Amino acid sequence: MRKDGKKIPDASKGDGEAPPNELRTVSRRALITGAAATAGSVMTVGAARGLGIEQSSLDPTRVPGERPVEVGSRSPFETPGKQLSGSAGGSSRTPLHELHGILTPADLHFERHHHGIPQIDPTQYRLLIHGMVDRPTLFTLDDLKRFPQVARLHFIECSGNGGAGSRTDANPRMSPQAMDGLLSTSEWSGVALATLFEEVGAHSDATWFLAEGSDAAVMSRSIPMEKAWDDAMIAYGQNGEAIRPEQGYPARLFLPGWEGNTSVKWVRRLELSDRPFMSREETSKYSDPILGGKARLFSFVMDAKSLITYPVYPDRLTSSGFVEISGYAWTGRGVIDRVEISTDGGSTWADAVLQEPVLPKCTTRFRYAWDWDGRPAHLMSRAIDETGYIQPTLEQITDVRGPGTRYHYNSIRGWRVNSNGSVEFQPPA
Repeated sequence: MRKDGKKIPDASKGDGEAPPNELRTVSRRALITGAAATAGSVMTVGAARGLGIEQSSLDPTRVPGERPVEVGSRSPFETPGKQLSGSAGGSSRTPLHELHGILTPADLHFERHHHGIPQIDPTQYRLLIHGMVDRPTLFTLDDLKRFPQVARLHFIECSGNGGAGSRTDANPRMSPQAMDGLLSTSEWSGVALATLFEEVGAHSDATWFLAEGSDAAVMSRSIPMEKAWDDAMIAYGQNGEAIRPEQGYPARLFLPGWEGNTSVKWVRRLELSDRPFMSREETSKYSDPILGGKARLFSFVMDAKSLITYPVYPDRLTSSGFVEISGYAWTGRGVIDRVEISTDGGSTWADAVLQEPVLPKCTTRFRYAWDWDGRPAHLMSRAIDETGYIQPTLEQITDVRGPGTRYHYNSIRGWRVNSNGSVEFQPPA
């Protein structure tokens, strides 16, 4: 039986269905007979195209295939796409439920812009590091590439991701892409920021730095120096190629595990100081009111979170029996330790299997074997990271932060499987 619950058809029995685990063989004679029967109808690719016949409808063993091209493309049968937003700043969402493994193809990586995508000539690119340093320096892209390169797999997530899924009146016909699609994972290549700060002679009493972008919004954020000395990098590569323009070409700041807005794209200036700069993005935005008339400032880390990506809306299970529940888990605090699955709305929980590789500050695949009995079910997942942090319910979040928060919604998500096999998002109670 396939992952979607469909039985594997038995070709020897016409249109009937065979037991899901039954193995079937075809004799050499049958293959020869079948080939002979179709030989007279085989035509060249050119002739087929002239008649409007796609090569896919022909016997691929009898027709020469396509020649190599300079830039490859997906099969015409595979059509994943980003979901575009109508927001003023512009954004797009990754089709999480259509991906395999943990890496996001660069052309499907989510986007979030505050004033469009600048086009920057790499030969004209400059990165200024100044302020509390011994040697203020202007780096070219070639200069950056001369330093020892680092390459690591990490997720990046917008701090506003998941807000729609944390509404009690959320639309049940909502896919993982629509709900949590501001999440992607790539291999990021570049130079460690600590290397550059050592090169310019960063002062020991410098505790913050300002990262400023080259976009029309001049995006800027204050970043603690501890992050620079830890794992921050200036990234110029993504998944084996130059970073895409929408991801910050020719270079961006990348802060593993922190809210995406801090990883300033098209970075042009880093200024070291002994205090935060309190830019627009950390005063009017990216802060949350909390109970007691206060606000959360500099809530950089993305807490542990998980999301089932199968079965989900708009999937439909066609029969009862084995279903492999699967999805993603991630945390900005290190490594995912466990993922638990509930099929009864949280009354009971069982451990899922974590699929290798399990890496720090990176999405991790989880899988759970479920025997669906055909009755309505309520699927949920919750992540636990290596610090012991447990993904909370929406009620637990609002008890601490109140109802006015806008960012860092990492509450447990639920999916309702109906008796007819259809799947819908289950809004939190």
